[in-house]
Amino acid sequence: MMLSEDKISHLSHILLKGLIKGNLVELLTDEGTIRREIKRTIVGELKIGEEIDQNVRKKLQSFSRKLIEGSPEWDVLYKKFFREEEIKKGRASG
Repeated sequence: MMLSEDKISHLSHILLKGLIKGNLVELLTDEGTIRREIKRTIVGELKIGEEIDQNVRKKLQSFSRKLIEGSPEWDVLYKKFFREEEIKKGRASG
């Protein structure tokens, strides 16, 4: 699920504020540039998550036996396949 531009912008402000407040970063450029990069990263990660979701759903739909979305079996397989796709994309370690 994509977030609105406003929500992504709000998240970028919160993240940067927290990083600065916690002395976790040293700013080498202006805050606006850093917030834009944070927003770009958030959008990229959301797109990857949506792509993984689509791949997993296609895989589940390809089963010869119809799986009902939301059933315990569907949920277990969805989580398993989602994790496998995350590992393939380098988002998680195996």
